[in-house]
Amino acid sequence: MRRLFPAAGGRDTPKAVQPLGRPTPALTHRDEPGTLAVAGSRSAGECGPQSADREEGASAVVTLCKPAVAVPEHVITMEETLDLARARHSDHPQLPLALRLIGNTGVAKRHIVQPIEKTLAHPGFQERNELYEAEAKARVPAVVEEALGHAGLRPADIDMIVYVSCTGFMMPSLTAWMINTMGFPSHTRQVPIAQLGCAAGGAAINRAHDFCTAYPDANVLIVACEFCSLCYQPTDLGVGSLLSNGLFGDAVAAAVVRGRGGTGILLERNNSHLVPDTEDWIAYSVRETGFHFLLDKRVPTTMEPLAPALREIAGAHGWDAGNLDFYIIHAGGPRILDDLSLFLEVPPEAFRFSRATLTEYGNIASAVVLDAVRRLFDEGGQPEGARGILAGFGPGITAEMCLGRWTTSPRPAEPQLGARRIVGYSPRFQHARSRA
Repeated sequence: MRRLFPAAGGRDTPKAVQPLGRPTPALTHRDEPGTLAVAGSRSAGECGPQSADREEGASAVVTLCKPAVAVPEHVITMEETLDLARARHSDHPQLPLALRLIGNTGVAKRHIVQPIEKTLAHPGFQERNELYEAEAKARVPAVVEEALGHAGLRPADIDMIVYVSCTGFMMPSLTAWMINTMGFPSHTRQVPIAQLGCAAGGAAINRAHDFCTAYPDANVLIVACEFCSLCYQPTDLGVGSLLSNGLFGDAVAAAVVRGRGGTGILLERNNSHLVPDTEDWIAYSVRETGFHFLLDKRVPTTMEPLAPALREIAGAHGWDAGNLDFYIIHAGGPRILDDLSLFLEVPPEAFRFSRATLTEYGNIASAVVLDAVRRLFDEGGQPEGARGILAGFGPGITAEMCLGRWTTSPRPAEPQLGARRIVGYSPRFQHARSRA
């Protein structure tokens, strides 16, 4: 296993990567990219720029800027959801249990891309997937433009797009359409993530952090597009399916991770964790009618094995996961937040951003963590240097976690378009003899 570490040098100088077990030298000659000098080392396995022992010469200052979020115009309330369940499943032997579980979600309303009458009809997988593509192309651009504005960037300033979605399928990814229609450079990296489900929002932030750490001047755009209502299956009658029908909502979110400067969460460390032998707890069964969501009854108990992973990443950074200033947690359901409050020994109010997302939008899958971050900004942010943790949970069972501090670093001016260099680009090598 190899980890990425911060690098000095320009946007074309990738980060030196060290295998575990070796100290990592810092780069000190900023005016001589590629020249290495040992200026200190750190213990094996550390990932990302560190707060307590940041090496001299490390130039990665990776900031998650304010996200933009939009939800569709069609709304279904909790009362309407319960009435529909009673009307459509009046003879279901476990209807009282399903109604109680739905009522306990804490979801007040959800937004969906179609009126509920059309949502409940199933025209077939092809028509639904075509609708997914049409709705994504109609709704993503405005959210992306707002996110770029929050970060003070243009499409031409973006080096990589991470597009996450588990509710529809496109090949090529929507990233190709965005590059062709929205002014992103043709050399923009494309990283579509489709199979991490709700954990993909955290994964997108972490992969952006990794990239900007490797290329300190890079900027990464994250887009989460989730139309969960298009996965409704009228023939799925298990209690888990009925619960899901009252839990998930639709949303589009976007955010920029800047490699230099900006106001937001200064990302310092990230990690992933897989709970062993739980890959069938959250899953899709892909059939001719589309994606059938499978939710095991044990899923609400996952905080017991995942809370130690949160404590571990914080402890490795010299922090206490139970004594941080802000928490951005995937709100898969109220018990996730309640149990995490118990296991981390933090007050329920610590998860107010995630709980507000769940109440107002439902579980919007990979977009939850971005919406919770937006709410953190809308509350006024945090004092300079305030410490926090962000975590997304999803199939696997997978946790994608990162640590960061609130920062209001000034944004450096972006170069003129003609002067902007391409991240990772190296001119074609020509042997000295052939140049003679």
